[in-house]
Amino acid sequence: MWLTYNRIARHVTVLLYLTGALFACGAYAGAQAYVPLSASVRAVLQRSVSDQATPKLAFATQYEADAWLNEMSRRLQKHIPDAESRLDFLSTVHYEATRAGLEAELVLGLIEVESGFKKYAVSRVGARGYMQVMPFWVKEIGTAEHNLFHLRINLRYGCTILRHYLDMEKGNLFRALGRYNGSLGRSEYPDLVRAAWHNNWALPHRTVNSEPHRTANGEPDQTAGSGHPAPDS
Repeated sequence: MWLTYNRIARHVTVLLYLTGALFACGAYAGAQAYVPLSASVRAVLQRSVSDQATPKLAFATQYEADAWLNEMSRRLQKHIPDAESRLDFLSTVHYEATRAGLEAELVLGLIEVESGFKKYAVSRVGARGYMQVMPFWVKEIGTAEHNLFHLRINLRYGCTILRHYLDMEKGNLFRALGRYNGSLGRSEYPDLVRAAWHNNWALPHRTVNSEPHRTANGEPDQTAGSGHPAPDS
């Protein structure tokens, strides 16, 4: 009888995954509280979520873009195994984060805590998708056709909302994260997001041009900066 129960439980879990109805497993999935917006703030947020520009990476050089994507793709592989889906996800994260004035690595840390990178995650209070956006935001600043399980729409809303909370809190990330999660004043959620950000996604800040030196024929110079002279050709 116990084996039968386990078999049924597995089938139910698979069915929930396939239908996109699996609840977010994280204990800290989002629960943004509804607060009436002024007309001016609502107008700004409405413009923010309605832009239809094509996502693109915002880096100084193509080399930097490729280096960021390759490194983040390596780190994200255990969460999103398919390479094409992973690159699409990372490109969209970087575009939406940059557009909102956020660090993409911070957004990745928030997503890790909120949904564990599950596209169809639903929290016990109804927050949806990667960034666990509450449905009331669609009514407040969006349009009826906005699907919070759509990759770009979810990230657009999530980044816009976090930017809004940062502006409310005059740049105080601790308090902005508390608002995002509906746990303002408590440290557990902000600490989790910052730990995920710094431990799993942050990159060391570079003080020099990150593009490698190149030889006369345009190939990367593997000896540049090593302290050893290049071999004679």
